[in-house]
Amino acid sequence: MGKYFNTTGICYPEDHYMVNIESRLQKIEKLIGRGEYFMIHKARQYGKTTTLHMLADRLSEKYAVFSISFEGMGETVFEKEEAFIQRIYGLLDNALAYHETNGISEASRTTCTRMSHAESSDINLFTFSNFISEMCREADRPVILIIDEVDQASGHKLFLSFLGMLRDKYLKRKKQPTFQSVILSGVYDIKNLKLRMRPDSAHQYNSPWNIAADFTVDMSFHTADIEGMLKEYEQDHHTGMDLPFIAGLIYEYTSGYPFLVSRLCKIMDELLPERTDFSEGSSAWTKNGLLEAVKILLTESNTLFDDMVKKICDNPELKNILHCILFKGESFPYNSDTHEIAVGLMFGFLDHVQGSVAIANRIFETRLYNWFLSEEILNSKIYKSAALDQNLFIRDGELDFEKILERFTEAFTDIYADAEESFIEENGRRFFLLYLKPIINGVGNYYIEARTRNMRRTDVIVDCLGKQYVCELKIWHGKEYNKRGQQQLVGYLNDYHLTKGYMLSFNFNKNKEIGVKRICLDGKLLIEAVV
Repeated sequence: MGKYFNTTGICYPEDHYMVNIESRLQKIEKLIGRGEYFMIHKARQYGKTTTLHMLADRLSEKYAVFSISFEGMGETVFEKEEAFIQRIYGLLDNALAYHETNGISEASRTTCTRMSHAESSDINLFTFSNFISEMCREADRPVILIIDEVDQASGHKLFLSFLGMLRDKYLKRKKQPTFQSVILSGVYDIKNLKLRMRPDSAHQYNSPWNIAADFTVDMSFHTADIEGMLKEYEQDHHTGMDLPFIAGLIYEYTSGYPFLVSRLCKIMDELLPERTDFSEGSSAWTKNGLLEAVKILLTESNTLFDDMVKKICDNPELKNILHCILFKGESFPYNSDTHEIAVGLMFGFLDHVQGSVAIANRIFETRLYNWFLSEEILNSKIYKSAALDQNLFIRDGELDFEKILERFTEAFTDIYADAEESFIEENGRRFFLLYLKPIINGVGNYYIEARTRNMRRTDVIVDCLGKQYVCELKIWHGKEYNKRGQQQLVGYLNDYHLTKGYMLSFNFNKNKEIGVKRICLDGKLLIEAVV
């Protein structure tokens, strides 16, 4: 069986197409060489477990590596100190039994096996601490402890006591043998574990893991990383794809989020060729193929998207922040001490860009737009209006965007003519997206250009039936501002190699001229609608 793109579990270079993470492993190994204790805390499905697996293999000749995981540990393990320590002994014993760990003395091996099955009141943190010292003293090489999925232990005081014991040994390591390095991995960093366990402000930042070094290794995929992975795929499949172009396009949509990168590639490799319109494998690895893969991904149900929605629903303030960013173009300063922002950053759907909070990537952003809009669809008059007219907007296999603006102008005026200015200013852009949604559903995608979004302006890019459309949504702020907007749109059309662009202005002047008109500017045709 040949290699394939993997989006579940550990990736193996001999079995899967994957990004070369050699440079990341080198940086992590440097931390270990310095004897650092640290936490790899990244969002879900960010390649943490694969990285740890490859790291353990890489270090096995030089170090005695115990790579264990707390995944699947039940709640009862954390109820008694004896049960918890016995489980740790058991995990270490398994690593030794399956020859995953080398360099440990026979005496320490025997102790691990015996204590993992013993019924003794002598199993506690103190005696386990002594065992660690004895094991590290007798080992023929430095010992490393890696614990994956530490989130399973979050909220349990016993685990924090365990971390406190490791901290104590770290501080005394010049006099007492202990681990060369301890690496923890999960979504939450140790400070966040403390927050979950003790929400009262007096104890929020008392972390037992303040000895940990900062982990600054970038685990996202850059365009060159993606291109390297696709190059290996191309050597096997000879699709003729434009490697730099496709890699760059994948990065534009994912910002290098590992799961999203691999999932798009998997869809293009496995799902698209099964369809008649992409029956030739090479046609899947084109811009149209990628856009179709994006459309499929955005409609999928997966644990990453489900978890994102759950976290947002659990945090109403975070939901409000996201809504204001997406639909009002508001800007929020980055502050990691703000709980709602910290949650979004920790789970990977927020990022900080030039001092402000931003949605982490275009896929997440569009998924969030769709989710927010779906909450309103059943009761939205503007959505129903578009749904009734949707057969009018596809002509000769193309989207008639000018007709969309014409009909939206009529529907918006009929429905919201008497609405207050503040209501329209806050909701106008959302209403247009609601109107657009049933028209392109199943035949196209849209996304918002985050670079130009603000409280006055939002640029919508629509990919539909193999063609691209750019529409600027804005609040009317006078003729001079409108002229600047037209020039900006012309520049944008140049960037996208388009000759026609669209504008939708929400104008609150009483003597405004409602309707759609055509403007020729610098060799471009602008279709401008005013409501």
